[in-house]
Amino acid sequence: MTLPVVLIPHPHVRVDQNVLGGSPYVAGSRVPVRRLFTFFRDGASVERIFKRYPQLGPAKVLDALAFALDNPEVMESDIAREQEILARAGHRERRRAGASAQIELPFTGTKMPPSR
Repeated sequence: MTLPVVLIPHPHVRVDQNVLGGSPYVAGSRVPVRRLFTFFRDGASVERIFKRYPQLGPAKVLDALAFALDNPEVMESDIAREQEILARAGHRERRRAGASAQIELPFTGTKMPPSR
């Protein structure tokens, strides 16, 4: 599934078909923008996201969130693609208040440690 065209590019966000299956990610990392945006959309404060991803720094986090807000079709499509992959793999969405479980997706390349 190909994502829609990015209408408004941002300096700290990259889209490369060879990285994370073409999902937008934060430059210099393998953190998908959809992850930051999902945390934010689900009620996490920007300060909490800063603490969760200190390696990114405030400028990259804020730019990734601005990218997500400026490109809603890309984000909706990327999140839907992730959910489709999870459903095909037989995973159910599991959430507890304030946290999201992370599992390995086929395009992540490396397994991420579970969130706490």
